[in-house]
This record gives sequence, C-alpha cells and structure tokens, in this order.
Amino acid sequence: MIQLAPKLHSCSRLNVPLASTREFMRKQRGFSLIELLIVVAIILVIAAIAIPNLMKSRIAANEASAVGSLRTLNTSEVTYNTSYNSYTCSLAALGPPSGGSPPSSASAGIIDATLASGAKSGYSFTAGTCTVSATGITTSYQWLGDPSAPGTSGSRHFCTDDTFNVRVDPNSSSNCLTIGSPVG
Repeated sequence: MIQLAPKLHSCSRLNVPLASTREFMRKQRGFSLIELLIVVAIILVIAAIAIPNLMKSRIAANEASAVGSLRTLNTSEVTYNTSYNSYTCSLAALGPPSGGSPPSSASAGIIDATLASGAKSGYSFTAGTCTVSATGITTSYQWLGDPSAPGTSGSRHFCTDDTFNVRVDPNSSSNCLTIGSPVG
C-alpha cells in the first residue's frame, strides 16, 4: 500500500500539515480585543456620518407634513364655509364628532382627530387672527404651524389664511403672513 505524505496547508509559509492547522483553529475561538475595538470604531464613524443626515431628513419630512396639514386646513375651511356659511378658527370645529354624533358646526368631521388635536408630525397648529362680523359669522381665518421642538422637529414656521397661500418664515409664525415667503 502506498502511503501519501500529509497534505500541507497551501497558505502556510512553514508548510504545517493541514491537520495541525485545524487543531490550532479549533483552540482559537472569538475575536481579539483589538479586532473588536476596530469594529466598534468603524461603527461609530459610520454613525457620526449618518445621524446628522437622518436628523435633516426627519426635519424636512416634518416640514413637508406641516405644509400638507395647512393645505388640508385650507380645504377644510372651504368645506366648512360651504356647509355652515362661515369659517371657523377652531380645530375642534373641523375635527370629528365625539361618540358617534352626527357632524355639526361644533364638530364637522372634516379633518382627522390627530390634526384636530393641534399636534402632528412634530408641529403644533393654532388659530391666528380671525375676523368675526357683527352678525357672528367668521369672515376670515389664519392657521399657524410652529415646530414643537424648534431645531429638532422643524426649523421653519408656516402659516396660511383665507387667501389659501401657505407661507414660510424662518423666525416666527406671528409675522409669517406679512413677511413670509410663499411655499411652492
């Protein structure tokens, strides 16, 4: 019977038999501390690059949602005015009726409960100046959208009124209608 020489590991400089290399690999388990520290450092560098971009994306999404919410409020005011012959300056009046009640001027059911609560996607929505005639009919309205946590949930302030233009002001929603620029 012909006996073959032990198979040598092809990558080994010392030409160590493959069997002894396998034994060595079985005895060595896990990673060294240096290897783990390098992996952690790489993860931290990637996180340091990604987190600010994630925050910017979140702010942009919240601001887009705020503009959409103000456009929804404009449409809701037109619907409310068509139904009740007056505008309103109350989110509750545009919101859903409670307890399965039918829609009324106090709760018309035109907007969802989230927007009717006054807070949505990192922005809070409040009524601005409203004009009420001598007969008690609201003839104009303003809605203001401000970041709930400026710099974190949003960085710009938005507003709209009965002209149906959504405007933006980087500093405050109180002067938004006079000095704010229109949103595209």
